[in-house]
Amino acid sequence: MTDTNRFCVNTYSYTLDCPALDCIRKLGEQGYRGIELMMYPGHLWPAETDAASRRELRAASKQAGIRITTINMPNIDINIAGASKEMRDYTLGLLTSFIQLAGDLEAPYVIIGPGKANPLFQPAKDDLLKHVMAGLDHLCPVAKSAGTKLLLENMPFSFLPSAQDLIDVIESYGNPDIGVIYDVANGYFIGKDPCEELRLLKGRVEIVHFSDTGRSVYKHDPVGTGDVPFATVPPVLAEIGYAELPVLEVISRNPDTDIRDSVRRLVAMGY
Repeated sequence: MTDTNRFCVNTYSYTLDCPALDCIRKLGEQGYRGIELMMYPGHLWPAETDAASRRELRAASKQAGIRITTINMPNIDINIAGASKEMRDYTLGLLTSFIQLAGDLEAPYVIIGPGKANPLFQPAKDDLLKHVMAGLDHLCPVAKSAGTKLLLENMPFSFLPSAQDLIDVIESYGNPDIGVIYDVANGYFIGKDPCEELRLLKGRVEIVHFSDTGRSVYKHDPVGTGDVPFATVPPVLAEIGYAELPVLEVISRNPDTDIRDSVRRLVAMGY
């Protein structure tokens, strides 16, 4: 269990049956030093988490010695680039509450999905980008007030799936307070070399997610069960000056065992 202190754990696998407070205590006991909390009703949800509960989560994190690094969400029920104003407004309302919760939990980062388009009849990219930019206009001041930083993620189901896509948006928007979370499995699934993409993101990437996948079916499986070339990544992380803990975003029905096994495999590869 000693090697677990080199990693942060995303709580995706625990969202259906383990509240965030219990996750903090359990993963802290297992030796992990960072935790990325997923937004999910019954696990952690702003409307279900009053001021006293937020104080309890902060206190539990400090007591367990596990830092809340990031607030994340499954990006299934929301879409910042949605076609309808109603969807965009709903999404921004939820994201605003997520950011405010992150501030209350003293989490330095909030992950934002760049938005999805109809894969059968995609609107013009410029139209989608206008929605994203308008969304950032709304969210950036909220994040600054909350004392947290927005991170855009490379997502295969987004209309901006690659590292270069994210760089282009951030440079176009022109706000240095927006960073990137890079997901190695997501990059590999769309046919990219994660090492090349990480080099492109030097100076911008704040968090890196690790899980395994092939290229025919999209997965976030335990390390060693897919084709992601993990062993090539540690030298690149050192090269680009990556400072945060690697984040294990393994999605499993048996997370305690599968995440610990992923730790063992990654440590053997130099993490």
